[in-house]
Amino acid sequence: MTEPHETFLDLLYTGAARADFDRLVEQQPERAGEYDIALRLRDLIARHRAREAELSALYETAHDLTAIRDLDEILTAIVRRARQLLGADMTYLSLNDEVEGASYMKVTDGALTREFKSLRLPLGTGLLGLVAQTGAPYFTEDYQTDERFVHRHYIDDAVAGERIRAILGVPLLVEGRVIGALLAVHRSVRRFPSEEVSLLMSFAAHASVALENARLFARLDEANRTISAHASSVEAAALAHERMTDLLLAGGGVAEVVDVLAQVLGGDVAAWDPDGQLLAGTDVADHDRIVEAARESARSGHAIQADRAWVAAAVAAGEHVATVVLHGRTAGLDAVEQRTLERGALVTALVLVFARSVAEATERLGTQLLVDLVEGRELDPDRLRERARRHTFDPDADLVLATVIVDAERGTAARCAARLALQHRGISAEHHGDLLVLAPAADALSFGRAVRDALGERATVGVAATTVGGVPAAYDSAHRAATALRALGRTGDVADDSSLGLASLLLGDASPEAVSRYVETTLGPVLAHDVRRGTALLATLEAWFDRAGSIAATAEAVHVHPNTVSQRLGRIGELLGPSWREPARSLEVQVALRLLKLQKM
Repeated sequence: MTEPHETFLDLLYTGAARADFDRLVEQQPERAGEYDIALRLRDLIARHRAREAELSALYETAHDLTAIRDLDEILTAIVRRARQLLGADMTYLSLNDEVEGASYMKVTDGALTREFKSLRLPLGTGLLGLVAQTGAPYFTEDYQTDERFVHRHYIDDAVAGERIRAILGVPLLVEGRVIGALLAVHRSVRRFPSEEVSLLMSFAAHASVALENARLFARLDEANRTISAHASSVEAAALAHERMTDLLLAGGGVAEVVDVLAQVLGGDVAAWDPDGQLLAGTDVADHDRIVEAARESARSGHAIQADRAWVAAAVAAGEHVATVVLHGRTAGLDAVEQRTLERGALVTALVLVFARSVAEATERLGTQLLVDLVEGRELDPDRLRERARRHTFDPDADLVLATVIVDAERGTAARCAARLALQHRGISAEHHGDLLVLAPAADALSFGRAVRDALGERATVGVAATTVGGVPAAYDSAHRAATALRALGRTGDVADDSSLGLASLLLGDASPEAVSRYVETTLGPVLAHDVRRGTALLATLEAWFDRAGSIAATAEAVHVHPNTVSQRLGRIGELLGPSWREPARSLEVQVALRLLKLQKM
């Protein structure tokens, strides 16, 4: 109700409704000339206020683009403000999925159903699909009856579920490329004036900027992560290079190289020799794949990925001397880390080649020293100590000399002997076909068994305890023992002079065939009789000699009556001849018995 003296200016000031202007002109007809002007001013003020609200909303949206990093939060604010300013029942924003050729709902405001929020429209179908495909704005006063659009039953069902009638859609554009659409919806039939289209286009532009900023920020974050990771890799590579350089200068070994690589690269590292023996680090299961990758790495000169492991061949002067493997790491290797692994393989090769050179030089020195000791050429004490010091050999220790006769490949056996000598702080050499090992040891036979185990079951070992000055005599003794063992057919056994007794002296240069012929010639008839008749003549003969010819003592030893012993001795006389008890013949029989016993040991 207007006041009696109220004017059109008062109504304009208070923002009165159109009906108030109509009542005022009815009450004051004399103001009819002002009526049209007042209405035009009212519409102008309304448009200015709407424009002010639009500008304020757009300003707030622009501020969001600089103040908010969360993309979903920005898009939600844009869709909500667009709905408020357009007075729409619902607004929503979709994004294109170029792989599937569809546009899917990203953000909605005012939706009533869950189905609509998860709707996906193939490009070109429905109003949304058409806007998202063509990049042009479209609107319809009543979607369900509008035949300009390709209708699909599930789209129409979702639209009907929301009671949608009028729809306005504008594209989201980034550098001329359509990435989605922004839409405003009314649940009643109506038109969309051009200013609403322009306003929604402005919001769509802000949404496009937000999406592009999000993409750029993501790329920037990724670039920062890449730069940071690269810097870390470079720093780690520099650290690895420094530590491996120090390691080389300090004379470190393969185990130290493996430890450095494991710490720098953040995984488990192992090193193998070309024969597949683990040198250092932690083992892996798939050796066949590692071997194949190592061959490829040796050919290419670069680390090769083998499933979840990285393999780098350690090559020196064209020779593949080792394989370095990084495993137990979930992430892959970047270029810097790959070069660090390759550098580690190179350092491993240098360490092994240097160690091999040192070992070969030490072995040559040790070989010559041992040969000189055996042949009695090194007698000067001061010179002996100086030569011994070069390979940590103690000339003042209690020593054992092992003489080895081998049936296996001599080169392999010689390397095994050299390794064993190094482990026991001793020296080794080849001399007149024998392998010699001289080292400190408390027990000669125990050391001999260690040598035999290291060189294989076909190695026959004679041993002798000695000092440096007694090496020539010790060699004669150990050589006789080894040769006697071979003559007795005891290949792969260990003995010293004392354990073989007279056989060592007699058989020192005999062959196994010669020993067997001697035993057969001397005791053959008795042996054949025992085999043929199942008798015990040989055991009785041995017991009779051991008891100085006493029949009673012999009978007790073999558990028979004295008369039985006499009968057996008579039978032995028939087989060996009547002279078997004479001193010379008796000595031959006793030696044959002893050899036969040693053969069976």
